[in-house]
Amino acid sequence: MLPSGLPGIPARRPRAGPGAHRVTTSVPTVNVLLIMGHPRRDSLCAALAEAYLEGAVRAGASLRTLVLADLDFDPNVRVDSPENQALEPDLVRAARWLEWAEHVVFVYPTWWGTMPALLKGFLDRLVLPGVAFRFHGPGAFDWEKLWVGKSAQIITTMDTPPPIYRWIYKAPGTHAMRSATLGYCGVKPVHALEFGSVRTSTLEQRRGWLEEARRAGWQLHAGVRPAWHGAARTAATWLRALRLQFYPMTWAAYTVGALAAAGDLAWPAYLWGYACLFLMEAATVFGNDYVDVDSDRANRNFGLFTGGSRVLVDKRLEPSTLRAGAATAVILAAAAAGFALRASPQPAVSAAWLLLAAVLALGYTLPPLKLSYRGLGELDVAVTHGALMLLLGFFLQGGPADAASPWLLSLPLSLAILPSITLAGVPDRDADESVGKHTLAVLFGTRGALLVAAVAVIASASLAVVFDSTGVPAGLYRGIGYVVLPHAALCTWLIHRQARRDAAEACGRIDRLLVATLTYMIWFVALPLYRLA
Repeated sequence: MLPSGLPGIPARRPRAGPGAHRVTTSVPTVNVLLIMGHPRRDSLCAALAEAYLEGAVRAGASLRTLVLADLDFDPNVRVDSPENQALEPDLVRAARWLEWAEHVVFVYPTWWGTMPALLKGFLDRLVLPGVAFRFHGPGAFDWEKLWVGKSAQIITTMDTPPPIYRWIYKAPGTHAMRSATLGYCGVKPVHALEFGSVRTSTLEQRRGWLEEARRAGWQLHAGVRPAWHGAARTAATWLRALRLQFYPMTWAAYTVGALAAAGDLAWPAYLWGYACLFLMEAATVFGNDYVDVDSDRANRNFGLFTGGSRVLVDKRLEPSTLRAGAATAVILAAAAAGFALRASPQPAVSAAWLLLAAVLALGYTLPPLKLSYRGLGELDVAVTHGALMLLLGFFLQGGPADAASPWLLSLPLSLAILPSITLAGVPDRDADESVGKHTLAVLFGTRGALLVAAVAVIASASLAVVFDSTGVPAGLYRGIGYVVLPHAALCTWLIHRQARRDAAEACGRIDRLLVATLTYMIWFVALPLYRLA
């Protein structure tokens, strides 16, 4: 038990013994690990820790305590990297308890602006790759947070008055714990109670601090997050599942087609049409995550544009919930399609193209087509995100079915989309191959996929330059050569440089190359939009 025998402060102990404490409550139990970081047991920090434990016990939390002064471990990292130093039995137990905990409470004194050496050594030894985070690439931002979903409470004492600590010194210790340590590993939120000045405090002040710590423990009965946090977290999870980074391109292609058909948009058909396409894309993305979960789980090279949204891998959503989300998106897309067709001047033609778009989009990963598993996924994305979007915008606005301009506009656009979607399969290659997914990177290897991407860049740039010089179609690509040729040269050089690397390195993250090819395709919608506006 943590003693609180400070002069003038009565000892207040939890009603249960050390290690694990629990009382019956109707509120869901929170797993709480309290880490006592003061090197002495007879301290104000010990009294504050006990007060917090008492409140937490009454709140119905399930509690475990680690008194660092009682643990047998070397606080110094004596090898090249902390993960290469064997953990002592006490640290192995601490690692298991940290994995178990949903809420971690750190109690320690602030000395010279930050934590004691004992607590710092504990963190140095235990906040490790594989325990608190995981690296998945060579870049500074290539890491996965393993403590997402946990929260924390800091309780610290100091001789500096807290307002001076916060506003003059900028709370260096608290800020380091909240952002650089716990935040780096995904712990959020991190609340802090800072008590001081201890040296000049009165007995009444200390009793007030104990009561404040006790209240902080009791607040666990309502959870560690505000009432709105659950709704905000759910919304954030669904936004993550949507993968909104892919939608602007389809909107732009759809809008180019709509403006090419009619200078003045028929807004009901335009808005309902895009609502249908947005929901259709959402259903496709949800379906991809559902079908590709085994590949995504095996993928260590995932990024913003590769490896899925990871809402299933990170257990933010259940598979059944995501499946229901996909079904809901399909139903809503069908309803929006009905309104769009009702507003369209040529509903029969538009309906045929909408049906084709739905089959190809949903068939990217969903059975029975599963095009991405048959070597046709990249071509499918190039068509659905380029040509089909543009044609749908054109026909929903009443554009003539025999017009050549939308087809001419869509050809270089689809070719410009092909490099990025092909290259997106390179980091995913090993994971996709392990589950039998036949992307171009799996079928042709990394260098083959790079070659396909280079050929598509050169072909789209060449076609754009031809259209620029001939004024086809309707001068909408006029001047594009000035921006496309330098960008195409950059993409080709980056692809060539990637191809020269060894096979193992070429299968890792290729973020710069992906950014270059993703921004390359923008020219093929940005310039027509500018000309049509």
